[in-house]
Amino acid sequence: MLNRKVSKVRLFFRNNVRHIETLFFIIKSLLSKRHFIYVSAVLVAISTAFAVIILKSFAHSVFNFANYINGYLKFPYINSILPFAGILLTIFVVRKLLKGKIEKGSSRILYAVAKRGGIMPKRQMYAQIITSSLTVGLGGSAGLESPITITGAAFGSNFAQKYKLSKKDRILLLACGVAAGIAAAFNAPIAGVLFAIEVVLTDVSITAFIPIMISAATGAIVSTIVLNEEVLLSFKQQHPFDYHNIPYYILLGLLAGFISIYHTRKFQKVEAYFDRLKKGEYKKGLYGASLLAVLIFFSPSLFGEGYESIKMLANSHPEELLDNTLLESFKDNGWVLLAFAGVTMLLKVFATGLTLSSGGNGGNFAPSLFVGSYLGFFVAKSLHMVGLAKDLPVSSFTIVGMAGLLSGLFHAPLTAIFLIGEITGGYNLMVPLMIVSSISFAVSNQFENHSMDVKHLADKGEVFTGNKDKNILSSIDLLAVVTTNVRTIETSHEPDDVINLLSTTRQSIFAVVDERNRLVGIVDFDSIRHMAFSPFKIKYSKLEEIMSLPKETACLEDSIEMIMNKFETAQTDYLPILKDEKYYGLIFKAKILENYRQKLKDMVIE
Repeated sequence: MLNRKVSKVRLFFRNNVRHIETLFFIIKSLLSKRHFIYVSAVLVAISTAFAVIILKSFAHSVFNFANYINGYLKFPYINSILPFAGILLTIFVVRKLLKGKIEKGSSRILYAVAKRGGIMPKRQMYAQIITSSLTVGLGGSAGLESPITITGAAFGSNFAQKYKLSKKDRILLLACGVAAGIAAAFNAPIAGVLFAIEVVLTDVSITAFIPIMISAATGAIVSTIVLNEEVLLSFKQQHPFDYHNIPYYILLGLLAGFISIYHTRKFQKVEAYFDRLKKGEYKKGLYGASLLAVLIFFSPSLFGEGYESIKMLANSHPEELLDNTLLESFKDNGWVLLAFAGVTMLLKVFATGLTLSSGGNGGNFAPSLFVGSYLGFFVAKSLHMVGLAKDLPVSSFTIVGMAGLLSGLFHAPLTAIFLIGEITGGYNLMVPLMIVSSISFAVSNQFENHSMDVKHLADKGEVFTGNKDKNILSSIDLLAVVTTNVRTIETSHEPDDVINLLSTTRQSIFAVVDERNRLVGIVDFDSIRHMAFSPFKIKYSKLEEIMSLPKETACLEDSIEMIMNKFETAQTDYLPILKDEKYYGLIFKAKILENYRQKLKDMVIE
């Protein structure tokens, strides 16, 4: 009986989905291409906004549940136990429901743009919601914004695929989903637009702004209507900017840059450590959760996203950080509080690394805000306590510090400035936000050329960066420019055989290979022209005398940028390509440049 009812519900759902899809195909046929993109931007934004609502509401409810148990049931260390459930359940879902596959981190969006033409798997529309809600909702020390942006990007990508939109429009709708996700998560539409343009789209035309702005505005509106303000990160109290504090903001910017570098490198070390662990997934999850539980035991503010503790610092109630800790009796001791905040700030990267590397899902967006707020508080409070600046607005430094870390970690200063400007409800702090964000970015960029999320992909040329030439080169498919249908010469051939090939084919360059198809040398007609027209010289020459060793060779694993560098080094117009140390084909510089010119025409989104 129950199975029949379930079947009827499924059938009803499928039929309605088909009707809706048919309706949108009709709308597409009636509207112009540009107007359909506008409609699509709204629909993608609404879908993404509801994903944000589900994620944020679940995480907030679990946080309140943990506080309820702590306060009323007198079980103060429940925060250390819940992450076990979150990480292990995430591993279970990935293994059983997602077939062991899940793509973590916002870098996957950039990879999809650079290498997949904006195509993202369908499972990303729900996989991130399920896994990150379990991990972060149950106390994993990570953020929900990265899963939110991936979900939004997947909604945009799959909507475009469903309605057979072009590659350009597919990437545009992907960016619309990202903008809507950030806008809905923080009620910050301007930051959503800037994040999509500054991080996701490295080359964008003015016309692409309109759909992205529509998506960001729609996402923020839906989030504002449905979400309780307590769930969002927002601040209403703030002090006006005092230009006398500029030197201290400069100091904060410098420290934010160096803490960004510290966070990036320590996080990568934790990731590398877990990658080397020879343990099963569940054992690795238990191990990571155990270490995380210890950190949360000593510092409960490491539980979950940590936004509640940010509000405590910014709203002049920092002593509440010591609630349910071993230092609770020292709440009135400013030095103890300062030391606790400083240690917690430095430990956050390990808590986040343990959460994500041991099997959980989340991102570094919220941790960057967490660390930045603690840094701002630490700087202002310490300057006040040592007597150097007794009138510093601690809450303002706490808020501005978030922009510093966000800018330093993600190399997105504009996003950082306007995000914090929007969530504070005004722009009184615009000048210090600009100072701290720009200095932090400059310091971080001096030591780390790429943001922490994309560094490993940028090194392999698998994402777009600020270098436009490099972006175009990385988008060229190597297999599309390799010439494989060419004749080769075997080591058993004679020079006469080579001359026959020259006269009967249009080739002028031949690879010489042995019986195992390994490259031995190259015969280039331009190099043997003086011999080719002399039968006497050909008759009394050997193959070794008319072939030469290549100055450089390339592999199928090489990026186009690496191959272009080899062209420059060897001062040649062609290179042999090897696969598994065997000859595969030839690649010509002219063919790459021809492909480059075509890509240049197609790169800018209309």
